[in-house]
Amino acid sequence: MTDPLNSHSMHSHTCGELTANAIGAEAILCGWVQHRRDHGGLIFVDLRDRTGITQIVFDPEVLSPEGFKLGETMRPEWVIWARGTVRERPEGTVNPNMPTGEVEVLLQEVRILNQAKTPPFAIEDGIETDELTRLRWRYLDIRRPEVLAALRLRSTVSAAMHRALDERGFIEVETPILGRSTPEGARDFLVPSRGSQGSFYALPQSPQLFKQLLMMGGVERYYQVARCFRDEDLRADRQPEFTQLDIEMSFISDDDVLNLMEEVMAEVLSAAGVKQSFPLPRMCYSEAMGRFGNDRPDTRFGLELIDVSAVFANSGFKVFSAAVDSGGVVKAINAKGAGDLSRGEIDKIAAVATEHGAKGMAWIAFTSAGEAKSPIIKFFSEEEFAALKSAVGADAGDLVLFGADDFETVSAALSAVRLYLADLLQLPREGHNLLWVVDFPMFKYDETEKR
Repeated sequence: MTDPLNSHSMHSHTCGELTANAIGAEAILCGWVQHRRDHGGLIFVDLRDRTGITQIVFDPEVLSPEGFKLGETMRPEWVIWARGTVRERPEGTVNPNMPTGEVEVLLQEVRILNQAKTPPFAIEDGIETDELTRLRWRYLDIRRPEVLAALRLRSTVSAAMHRALDERGFIEVETPILGRSTPEGARDFLVPSRGSQGSFYALPQSPQLFKQLLMMGGVERYYQVARCFRDEDLRADRQPEFTQLDIEMSFISDDDVLNLMEEVMAEVLSAAGVKQSFPLPRMCYSEAMGRFGNDRPDTRFGLELIDVSAVFANSGFKVFSAAVDSGGVVKAINAKGAGDLSRGEIDKIAAVATEHGAKGMAWIAFTSAGEAKSPIIKFFSEEEFAALKSAVGADAGDLVLFGADDFETVSAALSAVRLYLADLLQLPREGHNLLWVVDFPMFKYDETEKR
């Protein structure tokens, strides 16, 4: 069966589908010239479309003089229509790295559909071109296989979401983009109304109100792949305009939501080629914060936070004991194998902590030579030092880093340090290790408003 792209099309085959099974068949191809090689009597062109590449051959004994002349003049990114016979490549010219590498198309007719100037960068993967240049020539960038693969993956994931939710009784409802501003977590984008001078529409941060109306209206199970807008600064995991899968359900328990979403995720991940076992483990919010410092922990590597508050509750090192006395915590990370880092590298780690709210970062380096180095060791008693080593499992070659403050500040700082260390130490983080974080607190105390 040929590619469905060939239905209602000028071409009979795509450039990625021809194999040895098609030898002897006539093929009509349309695509872009990737490379052209003139071997004197013969001209070879790699013809590309979104599915792959096929080698086509210009032979003056088969093609008309006009057709062969086109082969001599065409350049990369010219768009052509080509008709010919699929044949086996001569011995020694088979390319095992290409799905179409066993065959080539000997042309009988060729047409130029459009010419092109020399592109500003190569239309291939792994190019070293700055992003602004790629954005300026976005239509060329989209032709590159890795960009096309990203678009295809997104389409696959979206289709799998729709399919899985449709099969489970969900109704897709498209909610309005222009609405009234409502108090949510970020600033709204505002759109002036031409019909009502001085009035504005707000773009939705999420379809929150609309989907609740649908539940009250008896829809019971709603979803949409929703466009959302938030007028806020760029962050690593957020941009002003983004897409989210939005779901609302009625007459359910917590387990109903988690179990159904695992079924949907299993189908979506499978469609995307991601291996993941189910059911997923569940971790309560307090455990995630205690062990990893955030509510979305990366559990593919260690470097967990260790509470050593009890060790320093009555310590002569006032930075630690004062934090405990005021209701805060003292936590540590034992970075195995980092004990011989230079002072400059340790200062960079400390800078990460201060960027995320810490007033500073204490540390102890247990060098591979068995020496303990730190400006704070002199403040510890022998009992405290021994208890610390036992609590964090410190050995020669380890670097122990501390955070001492209120729970939220320590969690934020050490969570960032943990991720920085994983990059610095090149800890393996392949694959996925998904889990649910459950039992979030209903409320959070606001220190400013004291409520």
